[in-house]
Amino acid sequence: MITKSDTAKKPAPRRKGDNIIAIASGKGGVGKTWFSITLTHALAMQGFKPLLFDGDLGLANIDIQLGLMPKHDLGGVISGRIALKDAITRYPEGDFDIVAGRSGSGSLANLQVSRLQALGDDLMQTGKSYDRVLVDLGAGVDQGVRQMTAMANTVIVITNGDPTSLTDAYAFIKITHMERPKTDIRVVVNMAKDKKEGEAIYTKLLKACEGFLKISPPLLGVVRQDPKVSECIRNQTPLLTRHPNSTAAQDIEKIALKLIES
Repeated sequence: MITKSDTAKKPAPRRKGDNIIAIASGKGGVGKTWFSITLTHALAMQGFKPLLFDGDLGLANIDIQLGLMPKHDLGGVISGRIALKDAITRYPEGDFDIVAGRSGSGSLANLQVSRLQALGDDLMQTGKSYDRVLVDLGAGVDQGVRQMTAMANTVIVITNGDPTSLTDAYAFIKITHMERPKTDIRVVVNMAKDKKEGEAIYTKLLKACEGFLKISPPLLGVVRQDPKVSECIRNQTPLLTRHPNSTAAQDIEKIALKLIES
C-alpha cells in the first residue's frame, strides 16, 4: 500500500484546464464510477489535492457509492441556486472533495449546450484550486458527454472483455479523436482475469484504433478481477480503505503513479 509519506513527488504546475482528467467508458457496466472514486483516492494518498466531479448527469451515483448525503449537489448549480464551489462536499475518509450529481434526475442529461459550456467554465475555474480534477462522465457519446470531454486534457477510456464494451470504447475514442485530435487518450482494461488477459483485450482495441484511426492510445493499466471490489461497493466503503492490499487496489495505485509520472 502506498501512503503520502512514500512519495516526494510534487504535482507539476499546469495551465488552466490541463489538470482535468475525464473518465469515460462508451457504455455502462464496466466499473467506471468505481474506478473514478478509487483513482481519486489513490491520488489523494499520494499527497495530491484532487476533486472528483460527478459528470454522469442524470444518473449520478458517486455519493451513493461513498455513502454520502451531500447538503448540495449539481442540481443546485444547474438551477442557479448555488455556485459550483458551494456544491463541493468533503469526503474525509478519503481526504478528497467531490461534487455530487443528482441521482435519478434525467433532466440534467438534457442541458442546453450553452449551460453545459458555462458549467465547464465554472469547473475549470474551481479546478484551479486542485492538483487534479477527475470527471466521471456518463456512458455513451451524446452531445453532453462530448462537451464535458472537451474540458479535459487527458481522457481515460475504461473497457473490459465484453465485445460491446470494446465496440463502444472504440466509438468513443473515434469521436473524441475526430473532434479533438490532440486529446491525450489512454486506455484502462477493468475486471480482467489477469494481466495477460487485460493486455490481450487492449490489443484488440489498439488494432482497431491503429487500423482505422491511425492512432495508438497507450495502455494506462489493467485492473484485475477482485471480489473485494463488489464487497466494498455493497458496503459503500472505498477499496483503498477497506482492502488496501487487494489486487485491484494495487493495480489502481500503479495507474495513479503512472499518471503522476506522465
